[in-house]
Amino acid sequence: MLLGPPGEEVEPSSDQQESEMAQLLAEQEDWSPSRRRGEAVEGSVISIDDDGVLVNIGTKSEGMIPTREMRTFDSAEFEALKPGDSIVATVVREEYGQYVLSYDRAQAERSWRQLEKEQDTGNVLDGEVAGYNRGGLLVDVMGIQGFVPLSQLSPEHRALVQSEPVEGEEPTSALASLHGDKVAVKVIEVNRRRQRAILSERVAAQEQRDEKRLELLQELEVGSTRHGRVTGVQDFGAFVDLGGADGLIHISELSWEPVTSPSDVVQPGQEVDVQILKVDAETRRISLSLRRTQNDPWQVAVGQFSEGQIVEGTVTRLAAFGAFARLEGNVEGLIHISELTDHHIRHPKEVVTEGESYQLKILRIEPERRRLGLSLRQAEG
Repeated sequence: MLLGPPGEEVEPSSDQQESEMAQLLAEQEDWSPSRRRGEAVEGSVISIDDDGVLVNIGTKSEGMIPTREMRTFDSAEFEALKPGDSIVATVVREEYGQYVLSYDRAQAERSWRQLEKEQDTGNVLDGEVAGYNRGGLLVDVMGIQGFVPLSQLSPEHRALVQSEPVEGEEPTSALASLHGDKVAVKVIEVNRRRQRAILSERVAAQEQRDEKRLELLQELEVGSTRHGRVTGVQDFGAFVDLGGADGLIHISELSWEPVTSPSDVVQPGQEVDVQILKVDAETRRISLSLRRTQNDPWQVAVGQFSEGQIVEGTVTRLAAFGAFARLEGNVEGLIHISELTDHHIRHPKEVVTEGESYQLKILRIEPERRRLGLSLRQAEG
């Protein structure tokens, strides 16, 4: 309504009314900016029904998130969703004066951004094997399907794949058998534009192994017994995994009996109990013993003897310093040259002969050194 001369009112013309309406619409458009396709928007839930969620995104038009675009929404959280709650979605398109939004795409965008951060931080992530191809594994991590090349598989999984012959270019059944398995991976490459994420199980496994090794080195006690699994056999001994760190059983610590080849005593994959001999935190080396977890046959056999006892022994070999004699139970002792006779001799062969048996006196039993001191002259005396 316009004011005319005093006491009179003048109706606005149609042109003036149209001008005022255009101005109001312009002001409304300025206050409610449009949204671009692919833009992430945060809005307030207006209503929820079977078709989806209606959202106020701060524009003249509401946004609708169809149920098909909410597949990644946690079922429990969806049940608890109510009007007024905040929600983030991505603009898919505008149709019939309303924005179509996608919660799933917004989640994917957040996941890609988070993957980029994880690549920088180098954190180990949990993933699940979703599939495979001839080049490696497809792994779901943080809602994104990444790729683990064969070269980036953990040593265990790589050994599993290599154990089967590959015919042509077809994937092996070993890769198929991993479907659904949980795996630990690290992000080594992210290309959001190409929707590509390269993951490494090998690097993650090595990092976790290094951490376990450090923890294990700190908790191992010399003299304690641990259970482990043989991971490798070499000419000089065998390596045993103690649950995160490998220790070495030197060939001399494999058995109480002389060992020609470590493979005669243990095999890869065999589970064994070992004793901790030495832990070097600086070099991260662990020395182990298999034989010390078992009864020493020499100790058992020598238990029937006592110092001062007269026994029968058979001379097995001669040396310049004395003669070796084997007693009952396959226990061998030394008769020093000074204990062969009361008079001076230059060589034991002047008194005893290999293969002959004699009455001998036990002078000393040294369990720690596994030695037995014998005397011929004192037995005769």
